[in-house]
Amino acid sequence: MDEKSFHVDDKSAQWAIPVPVTHRLIDTSLRKKWGRRLALLLAFLCAVHFLSDVKHPHHNGHEGQDHGMLNALMRHTPKKDSVLRGKKAEQLFLSVPDTDSAIAASRVYAGKPHMAGSEGDFDTARYFLAHLQEELQIQHSSSDIPLYSAGSRESREATLSISSLDEPKAWVDVYYPILNSPLNRSLEILGDDGNPVWSAELEEVADETDPYAFKSANAVPTWHGISRGGVDFDGKIVLARYGGVFRGLKIKRAQELGAAAVLVYSDPRDDGTVTVENGYVPYPHGPARNPTSVQRGSVQFLSLYPGDPSTPGYPSYENSTRVEGGSKPTIPSLPISWANAEVLLKHLEDGHEGVTVRLVNNVDEKVTPIWNVMGVIPGHVKSEVVVIGAHRDAWVTGASDPSSGTVSLSEVIRGFGVLLEKGWKPLRTILITSWDGEEFGLVGSTEWGEDFSEWIKDHVVAYVNMDTSVSGSRLKAAGSPLLAHLLRETAEQIPHPTSEGRSLWDARGDSGTLFGEHINAEIAAMHEDELLAADSIGVSPLGSGSDYTIFLQYHGVPSTDGGFTSTLHDPVYHYHSIFDSQYWQELYGDPGFSRHVAIAKHTGLQVLRLSGDIILPFNTTHYSIELESYLDKVVSITVAGSYDVDLSPLRGSLHSLQNASLELDFAKTKAEHKLREILGQLKKRHAICRKIRRKIHKASCKLQKVFGQHKCESNDKHKDMEREPYRQPSQHLLKAIQHVQAVNKRLITFERSFISKDGIKDRQWYKHLGVAPGKWSGYGATTFPGITEALTMDKNETAAAYEAGRLKALIDDLVETIRL
Repeated sequence: MDEKSFHVDDKSAQWAIPVPVTHRLIDTSLRKKWGRRLALLLAFLCAVHFLSDVKHPHHNGHEGQDHGMLNALMRHTPKKDSVLRGKKAEQLFLSVPDTDSAIAASRVYAGKPHMAGSEGDFDTARYFLAHLQEELQIQHSSSDIPLYSAGSRESREATLSISSLDEPKAWVDVYYPILNSPLNRSLEILGDDGNPVWSAELEEVADETDPYAFKSANAVPTWHGISRGGVDFDGKIVLARYGGVFRGLKIKRAQELGAAAVLVYSDPRDDGTVTVENGYVPYPHGPARNPTSVQRGSVQFLSLYPGDPSTPGYPSYENSTRVEGGSKPTIPSLPISWANAEVLLKHLEDGHEGVTVRLVNNVDEKVTPIWNVMGVIPGHVKSEVVVIGAHRDAWVTGASDPSSGTVSLSEVIRGFGVLLEKGWKPLRTILITSWDGEEFGLVGSTEWGEDFSEWIKDHVVAYVNMDTSVSGSRLKAAGSPLLAHLLRETAEQIPHPTSEGRSLWDARGDSGTLFGEHINAEIAAMHEDELLAADSIGVSPLGSGSDYTIFLQYHGVPSTDGGFTSTLHDPVYHYHSIFDSQYWQELYGDPGFSRHVAIAKHTGLQVLRLSGDIILPFNTTHYSIELESYLDKVVSITVAGSYDVDLSPLRGSLHSLQNASLELDFAKTKAEHKLREILGQLKKRHAICRKIRRKIHKASCKLQKVFGQHKCESNDKHKDMEREPYRQPSQHLLKAIQHVQAVNKRLITFERSFISKDGIKDRQWYKHLGVAPGKWSGYGATTFPGITEALTMDKNETAAAYEAGRLKALIDDLVETIRL
């Protein structure tokens, strides 16, 4: 399929109204002639006096950054409001994302399997690169792909030069992690004579009702990524349902308890009310779970560290030194369907204790190339970069995970492309990323983030993540408390995709329409707990499980994540299965693709605000208040466990942070108000100067005609001067800009300040002391993880007091840092 086939040309013709030219007869009266000459002289003297009031700037260390903001704020053209920025840019952007274009893109990306490192995966990298080049109008060779091996001079320069680019650019970085792929697998029940009495059908069974699933049924075997290969002859095999805990941690715990192997199955109890028991027909003929569906997935111990297990803390170059990392299991495991699990459970229920099961799982482990696609839209302030990204690799075709996110990102890119055509340039630089290898353990983003650690710390101000844009009906918004208000405000600006009179933000309360009498109480309670995890704004904290992890947990970059998730009353979402297909997405997941478009608008709007607002839209006061709610949770743990830990000093530091944040709020308002006030004055002054220049030009032309010179200099030069930014900004303006930059620097520092060099106990890769993935939940967030885990897992008061002291020290430093 042509990689450009999903683009929809929505470019309108550009045209301009010509300026009419008029000619007047020359009055030969001497009085009028000298009157004009006198008027010309007076206008000239007035202009010289007025324009001489502008002072030359003094050069200083902020020159590049100040001038970048100057160029953005002071651009003007003769036509009023012709510079595209702010609300005008947002309105144009929101008009671009389109359902037809989204469906076409999804049929390309989810049209065939594209597991990380495969030929199909490389094809999707080429599609995404071509999309960037077309929409951002990047000149490129039709034959040569800008493909750079990680660690090479070209790869290093590509990222390190982002903060100096003047034109959009796109390229592909190639990393070389160790990944595995399945060889042969089997699962059998053995009789007393050692011969098989039952052999499991490990592959999923599809028919032509879903042509995508049918075509891909045997393309990617059912197995666990980063799993241990081997054959089990001795010991116990654990049979576990997926439930709510990350699959890799099930393997980890079984391994610690001495199990020989693990089988993990998909249980209909996890599907809420949409079950055969409640009368729903299995997919593809109905919305219930297909009993042969299998959830593939990595079983890396994600809560220890993500990325390539063989290069912890450093990037996977082709020639990198490899180690036997501690995040890989030492026992084999297999994912199995409900149909197979039901057979095993029945044997146990029938009293066949000690039933003998033979499990074989052989894998091929090797260095495998993966492809991160990168695109840059340079801004005026080049030293500040906003990153938006989504992963591209899937376990099979992945119409929801991850193609829905890639489709939404594609629509964002189309929106940015239209803005660029109209002359828009963001205040801050935007980096667009399509990550690879996420499904194996956030590999592509982690390796890049470890590769360019210092550059990220110096330049990246925020990260906006997309993973699964649509798998159900409920909007989930997650992110750093710094960005909670931004998430809500932007979602409130977008209409609900399927319900008139409501906003996108209202979709957080949607819960599907497929109900029934029977529902598992444990699963219902688990979903209720997820809703309760949201803060007072309605935003949940970030743990791990997607590509924001390297940014937030390792570098302290505030991040957001969101999309429509499946509820207990939605058609069953077959996670990591062949049934996560384009057919399912168009029939059940998002008929018409209006939710894909809504997420594109929401994430794009976030990026426009983050890259375009004079003051970064970070709410430190909300964050500092949320931190105290985190402490309240710890206090409740100490009370419930009768622990004697004095947390009052930490609470006192949090109160100091809240007070300092309120002062910063005042400084933010004052800095922006002062800058806008000066800009307003300068614009008025410029308008007067423009009128004077026009009068001087007209008078000069008339004077030349008086002296018999009938040719007058073209007005084009005069117009060009008006289009240029002010060449000599006043000291008042420069000081106002520097004050804004000082405020922004403190806002950027806020999240960074929670990063501890020593990291979290037993998993030092995770360095954020405010929030981390739960040690035994994997994806879910644990707030104040050091103190919380010292109490709940180690049962150690001394360790908890030590962790409280570490956190207090960071917060005290932050208080001093954000005070202006």
